[in-house]
Amino acid sequence: MAYQTLEIEIRDGAGFLWLNRPELRNAMNDVMIGELVAAIAELDAEPAARVIVLGGRGKAFCAGADLNWMRAARDFTPAQARADSARLAAVLRGLYESAKPTLARVQGAAFAGGMGLVAACDLVIASTEAKFCLSEVRLGLIPAMISPYLLRAIGERQARRYMLSAEVFDAAQARDIGLIHEMVAADTLDATVAAMVVTLAAGAPGALGETKRLIREVVGRKIDDELVADTAARIAAARSSAEGQEGMASFFERRRPTWSPEPPK
Repeated sequence: MAYQTLEIEIRDGAGFLWLNRPELRNAMNDVMIGELVAAIAELDAEPAARVIVLGGRGKAFCAGADLNWMRAARDFTPAQARADSARLAAVLRGLYESAKPTLARVQGAAFAGGMGLVAACDLVIASTEAKFCLSEVRLGLIPAMISPYLLRAIGERQARRYMLSAEVFDAAQARDIGLIHEMVAADTLDATVAAMVVTLAAGAPGALGETKRLIREVVGRKIDDELVADTAARIAAARSSAEGQEGMASFFERRRPTWSPEPPK
């Protein structure tokens, strides 16, 4: 599928999904949001993409909402506003619930909805030059659609500060509060992302998806008989699956499992 605002590359075991409006710092509009829904589904169905890497072309990851789109949204009816918000919700949920590991590659600004994209991904590697901000309250708005992912990523206490203050903060602070996993120099960002893709691709595709589902469905639950039975059933199913059988066989036979890529030379 051809996209106006995005670019997709399938290489090195990953599907690279690039926000491609560099002249506008990859600000999101209705076209980009609709295309993101389709592109995430496309990469979910692409066997050659073991990992989905979300990045931004140019100097910014995503500066939030496009100003022209925001201007037009002032005249939306309540029904139009809800439908518009639902499309962004579908993008965030698509990243969060994808059966494949999602990795955000962040440089420059990741503001407002852009910060929501970061929070919805499983892993985040950012340049030391990255900047983050939840600017909504300064526009009389609220970070509603992105809040479930931000709260899971950084916790309620940190979210209270940054949602209410609208401060701009740097990559070091983002790492300290748990929004990003690694902070690296700009000239090593792509190499670090590539190394993480190799690491993630060593996992069995089905097991990766089931592990993501396990995390979503276990976090916050009370440890009781029901949860113990649930987790026992999950590991039993994994052991008897084709992947589980192949994984254990390859371990005892001291060979690579069938899903594992060739090690780099």
